Amino acid sequence: MSSPEVKALAGHNASSQEGVIPNPDPALNFANEHRHEHLHHFGAAANPANRDGEVLYSTSPSDKEIEKPRDYAAAEKSVTDQDSGNVGNIHPDESESPKKVFLRRWYRILRPYIHFFIWAVFTAWWIFGLVRYRNEKNWLIPFLLYLAITLRIITLWIPVKYVMKPVKLIWHHTVFRGYEMTPKRLHKPIAAVVTVAVFLIGSMVPEETGENTRASRAQSLFGLVVMIAFMSGTSRNFSKIPWHTVIGGMLTQFIVAVFVLRTQAGYDIFSFISELARTLLSFANEGVIFLTDDSVPALGWFFTGVVPPIIFFVALVALCYHVGLIQWFVGKFAVFFFWTLRVSGSEAVVAAATPFIGQGESAMLVRPFVPHMTLAEIHQIMTCGFATIAGSVLVAYIGLGLNPQALVSSCIMSIPASLAVSKMRYPETEETLTSGRVVIPDDEEHRAANALHAFANGAWLGLKIAGMIVATLLCIIAFVGLINGLLTWWGGYWGINDPPLTIQFLLGYIFYPVAWLLGVPNAYLLQVGELIGQKIIINEFKAFTELQSNDRYSGMSARAKLIATYACCGFGNIGSLGTQIGVLSQIAPGRAGDVSKVAISALIAGIISTLTSASVAGMLYTDTIGTPLS
Repeated sequence: MSSPEVKALAGHNASSQEGVIPNPDPALNFANEHRHEHLHHFGAAANPANRDGEVLYSTSPSDKEIEKPRDYAAAEKSVTDQDSGNVGNIHPDESESPKKVFLRRWYRILRPYIHFFIWAVFTAWWIFGLVRYRNEKNWLIPFLLYLAITLRIITLWIPVKYVMKPVKLIWHHTVFRGYEMTPKRLHKPIAAVVTVAVFLIGSMVPEETGENTRASRAQSLFGLVVMIAFMSGTSRNFSKIPWHTVIGGMLTQFIVAVFVLRTQAGYDIFSFISELARTLLSFANEGVIFLTDDSVPALGWFFTGVVPPIIFFVALVALCYHVGLIQWFVGKFAVFFFWTLRVSGSEAVVAAATPFIGQGESAMLVRPFVPHMTLAEIHQIMTCGFATIAGSVLVAYIGLGLNPQALVSSCIMSIPASLAVSKMRYPETEETLTSGRVVIPDDEEHRAANALHAFANGAWLGLKIAGMIVATLLCIIAFVGLINGLLTWWGGYWGINDPPLTIQFLLGYIFYPVAWLLGVPNAYLLQVGELIGQKIIINEFKAFTELQSNDRYSGMSARAKLIATYACCGFGNIGSLGTQIGVLSQIAPGRAGDVSKVAISALIAGIISTLTSASVAGMLYTDTIGTPLS
């Protein structure tokens, strides 16, 4: 046992003898910063009973709390109360004002009537809409909303364990029993065979229509195989690759794509989500009109059409985070990624949060753990950030007129893909601090006093994010213009004038084979290669703007446009590389060297994760994509 562990255990024993409760998570102390050895957890966090898949909220107690004698069993019970359905240290502050205590007391008394009233209103709304508009409006989305509200109210009164226990019982006596009876050495080969069969059936069985030929689907499938082979062949430790994570991640990505691109229900759901994003965009325009004039939103400028929605959306996310809505969604998604793909708790939390709040902000969710993360975990959270885009810019890109279903589905598809690709490139070889549990630490430092404070902080953060995007775009595009000027002048003496020698021209030929591997029709390989190159060298916004406004790209076929949209839907570019290094280095200054060490590898893994989504979209493309809601 290493010296730090001996000291920690000695301190624990001494404190126990004096009746003092030690810090239940000494590894969260920055004094014990990661040295590639981990202190084991004490107290409730290490209790095996707390490893059933629920989310834990970890708090770092103050010195006064550490020295205060307490009942240890009661301390453990306060962390997780499975009977009530509560998780984490979610209890009223003892120093709350009398007004808050009064309101809380009355809410407890009236809670049954409030919940019943909410359920009754939405029940009446759904029944009326179904009867009155069943032949005029889409009924699936209202039903799903009503079902979600009903299930949420039910789970507030009936613990989820009463549903999960029978499900677990059936699972253990059916599928799991067959799994256990199968020889262990055959588990991964069988999973691989099943996954390959799903890919082949899903992509090759449907009939051919237009550009959607089986040859083009096979081309996209071959490209996916090439990318997987490349990441496996360049793996840091091939023998340690967790193939369960790789197979599960790719299969999840494919299933999401099938649901969106091949089913009417999936298309309707994602159309509804994208419509919500467009609605958010229109609300931002109302603020722009108040500050300027009615004609300004119609100008189509980046400064007036993209920046305001970013500021508004970030403020809205901050408000939702303050009331706990973001944490709730992140917690549910994190548990899914943790148990299905067997990644560490920190990796699961960041993966689940990235599409909602972005690459830098998602790392802030697990800030206390960043100094203690392994190199593979740092590589993973950076890869997630590069693989997808944040909701704050998603609404802006939808406002450009891009395929909204492609953008929204790509954000989700690239997350399991990033987990798979990152683990191929940089498999885990150390002991992870959050292995076996999903942990979302409380952020006391950035906690707002109330909802208005949170909204104001979010607006200021949105302004800083928008300013950073504007400054980055200005500088990078200007720098690319400088390089293009030099290349055009130099190429003119070689007779390269039509088209002129530019970075875009060179990138088009560099990424020409990549575009072919994605399944792009031969007539548009050069254009799509140019767009992918611009996305990596400049950023995705530049590529999307060119795709929509430049005649060279806007005239491409529907299949080429769709694949290009998926291929460019990620933060994998040079500018984001600096952003992620800066954010993680600020969170854990002592790990700045490790962050820089894996940054380039994570950027490549993130880019390839986004390209795998484009490849899957090429396998499942249909000529009917983009039809209106039924």
